[in-house]
Amino acid sequence: MSFLSNIWERVQNPFASRGIAPSKVRHIILGVILGFSLLLTSTAVAQTYGRRRRKRDVPSSLKPRPIELRTDEIVDGVAGLIGNTPLVRIKSLSDALGVEILGKAEFLNPGGSVKDRVALRMIEDAERQGLLHPHTGSRIFEGTVGSTGISIATIARARYSTSFILAQPHSTLLYRGYEVTIIMPDDVAEEKVKALLALGADIERVRPASIVDKKQFVNMARDRAKVFGTEDELDHGPSVQRKHLLSTASSSVVVTTTAHEGLGEDKAILSSREEEEFRTKPRGFFADQFENRSNHDAHFDGTGPEIWRQTSGRVDAFISGAGTGGTIAGIGRYLKSEKEDVLVVLSDPDGSGLYNKVKYGVMFDRREAEGTKRRHQVDTVVEGIGINRLTHNMELALPIIDDAFRVTDAEAVSMARYLVHNDGLFLGSSSACNLVACVQLAKKMGWKDGQRIVTILCDHGSRHYSKVLERRLLAPSQCSNRYKDYRRPLECSGYDSLTILDSHPNVHRYNNA
Repeated sequence: MSFLSNIWERVQNPFASRGIAPSKVRHIILGVILGFSLLLTSTAVAQTYGRRRRKRDVPSSLKPRPIELRTDEIVDGVAGLIGNTPLVRIKSLSDALGVEILGKAEFLNPGGSVKDRVALRMIEDAERQGLLHPHTGSRIFEGTVGSTGISIATIARARYSTSFILAQPHSTLLYRGYEVTIIMPDDVAEEKVKALLALGADIERVRPASIVDKKQFVNMARDRAKVFGTEDELDHGPSVQRKHLLSTASSSVVVTTTAHEGLGEDKAILSSREEEEFRTKPRGFFADQFENRSNHDAHFDGTGPEIWRQTSGRVDAFISGAGTGGTIAGIGRYLKSEKEDVLVVLSDPDGSGLYNKVKYGVMFDRREAEGTKRRHQVDTVVEGIGINRLTHNMELALPIIDDAFRVTDAEAVSMARYLVHNDGLFLGSSSACNLVACVQLAKKMGWKDGQRIVTILCDHGSRHYSKVLERRLLAPSQCSNRYKDYRRPLECSGYDSLTILDSHPNVHRYNNA
């Protein structure tokens, strides 16, 4: 007690010498102690709040990203360039809406689209299963509206090895990994056709038709693979079940071989010569991106985890269109596995039945109403997404899709032009569809507090110039009187000047009212 008294006297003496009353000294000292205590308490509270916020923003399932010493970034060939694309903030739309619209820049893949991932995975899976062998004169067949064909042709040309070239220095025919035949509708953008020709692909262009028609482009690609290396191939006659058809894990994937040895039922064991012939003889391979599970797996194992890492797990919604269904199925299922309440939303163009399938459980498009049915039903500007049948990949997506938005040609074209003028982004029609759906979702949900919407920027606008950015593209019958493009109005009568958001003068309204 005497010790505390001595301390109190020593504290009081300086104040007493200045004529300050002991009661005032007591108040000053108590004030200093109280202030110091409040400082310590507020600091502790702030640190506790910060730790809880960081724990909430970064899920425990998210693996920490390693510190990388970026000294050697040389990749091995074209395949090494595929994937790990950046996630870009769409500045004009994000600022206007008050949300973060983030686009996965898939147009930066070497083949120019998101389909590079699918093409690489399909070919690699086929090689792992022993269905394809490069440098054997084998040919890949695919039915596509363009982007998948370009990706397949790009990777097929890149499937070679230095050891093979050195072993056969005088060979020029087989330096390329695979030959490619693409069957495509005759109404796709000419830019895609030119790209395929430049990559050395053989192209057959056919009239757009329903999947039930034998002359539909996917069905024709399957038939071409079935008759590969047979006499029927010369005259494109009807395909016949033959012993040169190989069994595969998927009933939709077709593989044929020109080998004659070792294919009979009585040949359970092959000699070394027969086995070598069986392996090295040319094969025909129908990849079938619509039904091939490799399509889904490319995104579940690649694109989905990339988005999760790039956003540190902070994703509120994912939006994508669907043609084969692989992109929305693979990415959507992965994101749902990491964060169950993330919204997965479909962007669907005119002419497609997927919107009604998601909303009402019926695969139907208004163009198929009684009295309007036409033989060739779909005739839209948007390419690469939209379909009127359920594929295996789309069936994987249906259970995890939470909502869907219909996007018209006029909306897609106007958004594509808007992005060029306001963000310097020259994107294709499917990317524009996805971004229109992003706007529609933000408005529907009333989001204005920085929620994150991630979508896919599928390919570059250079593949769609003749169908998206031509001034006299749309006839008046194809246009709505509710949309007006920024600085370059569509060549249609009756447009008004409605804006997309009252808060931003340069963004134009894309609503369904």
